[in-house]
Amino acid sequence: MNKKLISGTLSVIAANLTFSLFGQKAEKPNIIIIYADDLGYGDVSCYGATAIKTSYIDRVAQQGLKFTNAHCTSATSTPSRYSLLTGEYAWRRKGTNVLPGDASAIIAPGRTTIASVLKKAGYTTGVVGKWHLGLGPAGGPDWNGEITHSPLDIGFDYCFLIPATGDRVPCVYVENRRVLRLDPSDPIKVDYQKKIGDWPTGKENPELLKMHPSHGHDMTIVNGISRIGYMTGGRSALWVDEDMADTITRRAVQFIEKNRNKPFFLYFATHDIHVPRVPHPRFAGKSGMGPRGDAILEFDWSVGEILNTIKRLKLDKKTLIIVTSDNGPVVDDGYKDMAVELLGNHKPAGPLRGGKYSLFDGGTRVIFIARWTGTIKPGTSDALFSQIDLLASFAALTGQKLEEDDAPDSFNMLNTLLGKDKKGREWLVEHSGRLTIIKGDWKYIEPGPGAKIQINTNTETGNDPMPQLYNLKNDIGEKNNLAEQYPEIVKELSKLLDQIKSTGKTRNLPHILVTSN
Repeated sequence: MNKKLISGTLSVIAANLTFSLFGQKAEKPNIIIIYADDLGYGDVSCYGATAIKTSYIDRVAQQGLKFTNAHCTSATSTPSRYSLLTGEYAWRRKGTNVLPGDASAIIAPGRTTIASVLKKAGYTTGVVGKWHLGLGPAGGPDWNGEITHSPLDIGFDYCFLIPATGDRVPCVYVENRRVLRLDPSDPIKVDYQKKIGDWPTGKENPELLKMHPSHGHDMTIVNGISRIGYMTGGRSALWVDEDMADTITRRAVQFIEKNRNKPFFLYFATHDIHVPRVPHPRFAGKSGMGPRGDAILEFDWSVGEILNTIKRLKLDKKTLIIVTSDNGPVVDDGYKDMAVELLGNHKPAGPLRGGKYSLFDGGTRVIFIARWTGTIKPGTSDALFSQIDLLASFAALTGQKLEEDDAPDSFNMLNTLLGKDKKGREWLVEHSGRLTIIKGDWKYIEPGPGAKIQINTNTETGNDPMPQLYNLKNDIGEKNNLAEQYPEIVKELSKLLDQIKSTGKTRNLPHILVTSN
């Protein structure tokens, strides 16, 4: 038998074994990732919040497996999403920091992603919602023509996008390769370096604002809100912030309905609870915590719409649903929306220290719930898990073979995801400017310069010129630095982190690259 035939035979055997192991027929499960934006570990009631009730997320937790030690890879949006989709740590690639709204694509066409792996397995694949990974070739996208270097070039069959973030121009939706509802006689122009056109800005015309910036965010005004960056044109294509959750949730539901009779993968990346927080009027004032709390309720509603659709279509036993977040929480992130003043006793990061932008676990330990009715036993898992492992795990689930250079940092953690393995990873890496590593109960933060508090957001960054070592089992809030007390553990974890950085990839290496001796 030649190598290709052997490889193909092994893939078929692997697929059959996978489905027989987990009590499934050869039918592949639908997969939905619901990806919140800036939702904190303590922002939902099933993770301990008492000031707010997230009924639909709680339902997923009651019917599925709630992870208490799951992590995104980075404490900010772009790098976290990059790692999720590609299975590669974003810090290995230049240009993967938080992107402007006119950035070119940072995932090259043809790159292996979760979507491309599942497409090869026979899935119809779609992404709806926030993208923030760039579009177009070098120089950025052609907003007035065909948009290339898009999700359609990395394995997605359908896309309906918020190109970057709600607080960045252009404030338009992109469906597949075109800006939605664009009038060719009113072309879009975007600039992040200088003002263009005659549209008013928050800095020059604050009297036109319905929401004022607290820092930055004072450029072009769209829908009474000033943004980052300048734009003009595209009036017929502009979004209305209050309708954003309805718009993207409706598209997500339509994608599910259209593909109900065949295996599908949906990456549903909501805008909530990112700034500007402008929830629909039916949620406004309902939380008692201002727009930030109202946006949490709106996100919970979006989760509910997906759950209700799956139930209505009788797809519960055929669908793996994951609810998680791109990074930790931030309260004031650029707009005066009373988030700080109305926070009360609510703790967005729960027991964790830090938040978005932070090296502490408040930036990267996130809610993560997996539900697959009839396959995943409901409960709680404290297994160490990283979002970066979803690619390799989905490949294993669907019997796909990854090539040598695919998903360089993604491990097959399918047993952990399905609740069969209670331990999880041996170690994982987190990122926010610098790197941290968790191995077992220990977390090491590499030393380096930088401010200890991010002034604009009042977030503890975790920056320190001295090494930091925390025992997360005894000190989940990372209050007691034990680096001086346990220098041998600092040495071991520092060496392990250096090896991970120098290898360029970790998927084909043992989980434990070094030992304490």
